[in-house]
Amino acid sequence: MNAMDYDYDKTLKGRVHSIFTGGMVDGPGIRCVVFFTGCPLRCKYCHNPDTWFLDNGMEMSVEEVLRELLKYKKFYKRSGGGVTFSGGEPLSQPEFLCEILKACRANKIHTCLDTSGFAPESSIMDVLPFVDLLLLDIKAANHETYKRVTGQKSDRIFAMLGLALRQHVQTWIRYVLVPGLTDNLDEIRKLADFLREYNNIEKVDILPFHKLGEDKWKDLGIEYELHDTLPPSPELIQTVREILTV
Repeated sequence: MNAMDYDYDKTLKGRVHSIFTGGMVDGPGIRCVVFFTGCPLRCKYCHNPDTWFLDNGMEMSVEEVLRELLKYKKFYKRSGGGVTFSGGEPLSQPEFLCEILKACRANKIHTCLDTSGFAPESSIMDVLPFVDLLLLDIKAANHETYKRVTGQKSDRIFAMLGLALRQHVQTWIRYVLVPGLTDNLDEIRKLADFLREYNNIEKVDILPFHKLGEDKWKDLGIEYELHDTLPPSPELIQTVREILTV
């Protein structure tokens, strides 16, 4: 399909928390990162709790977002970068996300979707055909820990891997390593065995826990349970990285 054949609704509006330029860790190359508002998860280590609620975002149309993204197109091209949609949870606004992805495809901009995968299958199926690279955040290695970390069940997340595989979407896995919460090595080994069955997974990134968002929790009047949790040691990070190498 020719890039110009991707019709999209320029006037559709959604809620955007912010747009960050010069991102270097949310996919390949130099990227703009569009942070959507709205998220069904309540991860204990979340560093963007201000994106949980839809009303925290500013209303923007697809055309307004695209206009901002096109300003940096030369940097995408030179660096092999593009645009990453993050949040919050971008799939909380599936129609808006889908139209922006189409707009990027029409303008030959590489896209990454940074998602927890916690969304109805119908929304995922609509969006995935227009995603160049999936960044799938696996919050925990088993069902019980996942519920403890996020407050939700993990069924949808692991189902998303199958959908991405069937649609041949390149995938990077992201795993946040939190001492005392997501660092059980037996659970991580079982996760590694599970991930090896998916040949669309190109790599697994280990994201060490940090508390850079703790002040946001305080500002929102939400208790931050991981106040006394320390970052993982370099030795633990390396051990988990070796286990999860695909």
